[in-house]
Amino acid sequence: MPTIAIVGAGPQLGLAIARTFGTRGYDVALIARNLAKLENLAGELAADGITAAAFPADVLDRDALTQSLKDAAARFGSIDVLEYSPVGGFDSTVLTTPSATEPANVQREMEFQLYGAIAATRAVLPAMREAGAGTLLFTTGAGSIDPVPQVANVNAAAAALRNWVINLHKELDGTGVQAAHVGIDVSIGTPAVPGFPTAQPEEISPVYFELHTTKRDQAELVFSL
Repeated sequence: MPTIAIVGAGPQLGLAIARTFGTRGYDVALIARNLAKLENLAGELAADGITAAAFPADVLDRDALTQSLKDAAARFGSIDVLEYSPVGGFDSTVLTTPSATEPANVQREMEFQLYGAIAATRAVLPAMREAGAGTLLFTTGAGSIDPVPQVANVNAAAAALRNWVINLHKELDGTGVQAAHVGIDVSIGTPAVPGFPTAQPEEISPVYFELHTTKRDQAELVFSL
């Protein structure tokens, strides 16, 4: 069975991506901080006939993240798709405007978004290169492309991740390994801002499978309504 590892697996988009791949014959490795929540998600997937397992790790702990992905590869035999989309809670994220941003405001977001993505990639890419196949998918909000002043520090780190992913796509051209950025220009599930477009996670998750299968030449896909 091919395997997808979802880093930042949450009850909305992460679960929808897991179902999109799992119903097409993929095993699912779920990676996030909270083991109990991961086990609940794995139980929901099992009820759908999908094989899933939990591998707890905090993306801010790069050694633990690396080990969780190695454990997932050992458990399932390989990781064929990596999807990276950790979500910071407003309780742990200080949002700043451009003029109010201090280096520390961006540093935490860089650790969370860019550095975690780099660590996750380094854990799985060598085996993908050796196999000549694999997919690396990285998710941000569309503020990585068109920034919003109220979340300047988050957007700055997301833009750095986007830049790195598109460059990785260029580097991997011709290797059989695909890297792509997914920018989500909607609220997921419930409106975050009145009047802002909202989509359900099940509407968004198919784009990940498309990038893995039929749109492998694309470095970026923006989901919008």
